[in-house]
Amino acid sequence: MDPTSLQRLVFLTSLLSCSTNQARLTVTPSSSQVFKDERVSLRCEDASDGWTVMRNTSIDNRAECGVNWGTSAGSSCTIGSSDPFENGVYWCESTEGSTSNTITITISGGSVILQSPALPVMEGDDVTLTCRTEMADNLPADFFKDGIFIGTESAGHMTLQHVSRSDEGLYKCSVQNRESPESRLSVSEKPTTTMDPLLRHLVVFCPYCICTYIVVSLYRERATGNDSSVSVAMTPPTRAEQGLDDDYDDVMSAVTTELQF
Repeated sequence: MDPTSLQRLVFLTSLLSCSTNQARLTVTPSSSQVFKDERVSLRCEDASDGWTVMRNTSIDNRAECGVNWGTSAGSSCTIGSSDPFENGVYWCESTEGSTSNTITITISGGSVILQSPALPVMEGDDVTLTCRTEMADNLPADFFKDGIFIGTESAGHMTLQHVSRSDEGLYKCSVQNRESPESRLSVSEKPTTTMDPLLRHLVVFCPYCICTYIVVSLYRERATGNDSSVSVAMTPPTRAEQGLDDDYDDVMSAVTTELQF
């Protein structure tokens, strides 16, 4: 393979490997609040090698999982027995310094927590808030947004239907005069439908077009190289063929003379 072809293949490989590989942090249980001593698992999804879970808390700053806290397993991290001093902001970070989304986790030492989405929800989705207690499940609960009472639910579950940006805020719940900590609900703007198909087609077809271009270029180079080494032998026309050509020339000359006349 000539150097030009090799350079094209290297270029193609680099383009295909440059697809967006941005890690996304998720947490299990999927809630921004958990009880003390509850097991918490964090994972860097869609991540290649070299990503790890980091955090900022009141006792450490930019602390890596597996170094004085948590148990690391590649791009995952487990807190076996959580404690309120581990309240803070968690994220994924690569060895090159790229970062993911952040998740704020509150570990409560009380008896009531509000189970709400830890990640931003999409505009138009339905969101369920659950008031959990260590005493029992499905107890009547009062719900508050930004400190204002918004309703009582007999089973401890409140569903916000078709959320919009106006639903963003700090939420908490109360059961038998015992309140949970506050958690922020974030709502992401729904992508415009006109752009989604275009972006999807670009992502799907760009690598295909690049591959096709490289393959066609290599084929043309090979075909050109083969053509340069092939000699073409021209055989002179036979006497019969020459006679036909002379007759054709005579006819055309006569027609031309008649038209000029």
